[in-house]
Amino acid sequence: MHAPPRLLALGDTAFTVEFAAQPSADIQARVLGFAAALAESKGAGKLPGVIEWVPTFRSVTVHFDPDDCDRRRLAACLEALAAEGRRATGSGREWVIPVCFEGEFAPDLDAVAVARGLSREAVIAQLTATEFTVCMLGFLPGFPYLNGLPASLEMPRLATPRQRVPAGSVAIAGRMGAIYPWDSPGGWRLMGRTSVTLFDVSRAERPALFAPGDRVRWQAVGPEALAVS
Repeated sequence: MHAPPRLLALGDTAFTVEFAAQPSADIQARVLGFAAALAESKGAGKLPGVIEWVPTFRSVTVHFDPDDCDRRRLAACLEALAAEGRRATGSGREWVIPVCFEGEFAPDLDAVAVARGLSREAVIAQLTATEFTVCMLGFLPGFPYLNGLPASLEMPRLATPRQRVPAGSVAIAGRMGAIYPWDSPGGWRLMGRTSVTLFDVSRAERPALFAPGDRVRWQAVGPEALAVS
């Protein structure tokens, strides 16, 4: 049994609904279920003043316009929705992302293989056989935290982060996978690269390619298949 969700005030324009102190698959299902309930209620006009909500590993932050809603009524509504205990799994989109695991595009792949006692081919085979789940977006616009990395590939972050990680870099750290949508600093281990655009402001309805609950697979391709240099 889980403790009841907690409603936390985040300034005067947001509430955070916290489902647990630690993430888990069940908590993630509750987070996604609550987010789905918010979408249904918003669509039915039952959440006046609510602007958007942001799911994470173990909570959802709901942003609202304080001039366009009754704060106490909204708090009561959020608590009631959270108390329903709705769960949602496997409800997102499915994606197959082409990834080049060769040469300069995979600077940490060989080191991971040696550390885990595997061949580089075995590492690639495990990466491409895994179905990841998008737990949340964060760090950078469109940056997906991907749950599901096999324990056999678990690795810590780099002791010294890189000052520049190229956009499209496919990476792992701990039991998570990720894809960097922009050039940025980063300490995850770089296993490959994709040319897929993860964030595009011209897509007004959904600028981020992925959303929490989506499922992602990586497909090995050669460098000629990517528009990268």
